Amino acid sequence: MKKFLLWFSPGLLLGILIILGAGRVINNTSENDYCMSCHIHPAADMGWKQSVHYDTQSGVRTGCADCHLPPKGEGYLWAKTKTGLRDLWAFYTKDSASFDWDEKGRLENARKHVFEISCIKCHENLFPAKLTKEGEDAHLYYTQQKKTPDLHCINCHLNAGHYIEGYTHGSNVTFGATSSAPKEIFTMPAEVTGFGNFTEKIPGSSVSFKMIAVPGGTFKMGSPAEEPFRREDEGPVRDVEISPFFMAEVEVTWDEYLAFYAQTSSEGRSTDTEGLRSGMQASEDIDAISGATPPYGQPDQGWGLGQRPAISFSDHAAETYCKWLSKVTGKTYRLPTEAEWEYACRAGSSGPYFFEGDPKKFEKTGLRAKLSKNDTAVINTYVVYNENSPSRTQTPDFVKSNPFGLKNMLGNVAEFCSDWYQPDSYSAYPDGVIRDPVGPESGEEHVIRGGTFMNPAGLVRSAARDYTRTEAWLRTDPQIPKSIWWYSDCFNVGFRVVCEFDNLTGNLSASK
Repeated sequence: MKKFLLWFSPGLLLGILIILGAGRVINNTSENDYCMSCHIHPAADMGWKQSVHYDTQSGVRTGCADCHLPPKGEGYLWAKTKTGLRDLWAFYTKDSASFDWDEKGRLENARKHVFEISCIKCHENLFPAKLTKEGEDAHLYYTQQKKTPDLHCINCHLNAGHYIEGYTHGSNVTFGATSSAPKEIFTMPAEVTGFGNFTEKIPGSSVSFKMIAVPGGTFKMGSPAEEPFRREDEGPVRDVEISPFFMAEVEVTWDEYLAFYAQTSSEGRSTDTEGLRSGMQASEDIDAISGATPPYGQPDQGWGLGQRPAISFSDHAAETYCKWLSKVTGKTYRLPTEAEWEYACRAGSSGPYFFEGDPKKFEKTGLRAKLSKNDTAVINTYVVYNENSPSRTQTPDFVKSNPFGLKNMLGNVAEFCSDWYQPDSYSAYPDGVIRDPVGPESGEEHVIRGGTFMNPAGLVRSAARDYTRTEAWLRTDPQIPKSIWWYSDCFNVGFRVVCEFDNLTGNLSASK
């Protein structure tokens, strides 16, 4: 017995010391100062100290581990181990100066590093006495839909742990307001007497934009089977003839869209009562030029307004903008058809892009890209995509024009087309040359084209197709009914307008 105690006691003592030591290590490595010793990005320390979780009404200060680890007993040790090993690897193998902090702060990335169970652990009562009516509606929606994928507390409270300048949660009734008077107010739109480039002026505003005359012609719509990264909905290749039309040089900017918003928005109206969600079409007995309600949150994502492409709104809002623009200018503005869009994008080219280049050589993924350095100088000249964009949209001066004089046809933001989306829509066209096709007669979602700043090179090809995802893009919108104007979960889609070459724009033959 004495021998047993002689051997057991030191082991027991050592075990106790190890446990106590491990506990102290675990606690010490969860302290804020320890976290800040490695996490040196700009928002880590100062952003936290400016947040509502630091300077609280209760005096209880929420630390790093309270949000970025689950509560103890809810997988805490396992999560801490994984997080610690990941951070240790990054600390010794990566250069923090090369990190794209803006990208890391985007919602889709932030969700990976914040545990929703930690939010609920502290905020057990989602309906406190001082909660606003808008907050009650939002939290009620959350409790009803909390099992919905990607519905997370930080979808609405992204700035709770780290302060974000300009971040707005709730109805943004001041969105688009300006404190400075415009220098010049246009009273008349541009007069167009023939087929050529012109600068449109929006009456009642100081905003103008350039329209490019796109000559008619024929082209092969879609991509051949051998094109890299081709998808099934890009074929079969069809011969298409397109009539002349005018197209905006760039996507509709915030300056342009806010001119519409300022003249037509319904400030103070908190719900959408006009229009039908089905097909995103307004009822016939409703004023088609009724403006948007105030957005929920900050549609520009804090990236800025001005000449950046307008984002976060629905195709209904885009179509209504076109109707309004037609009314105030006296011309026929609309969204482009899918065929018009691809024809304008290609600008006489027939390859994957309107410039020379192999998508496989531009892609920075896969073994080949890791073994060799891809030359992306050409695509970087014309396209805003995931390799050259700092995780956000860019202004028009970031890239050069295509041969027609159009900018950002590929990348930056995807663009709404008027066509309903069907994966086999090309197969449904009759044989022979198709003149000015307009797509399927009906559908549930609309075509979007061009790819975005988030896409790799393979998804920003001239023939690449995509479509709207209305339900998914409205997932975190707590309003009942959901907005027909704004998308709460889509910030990489915009649109550009086309103007018909008709009797209103110098085409005398169109009136005959």
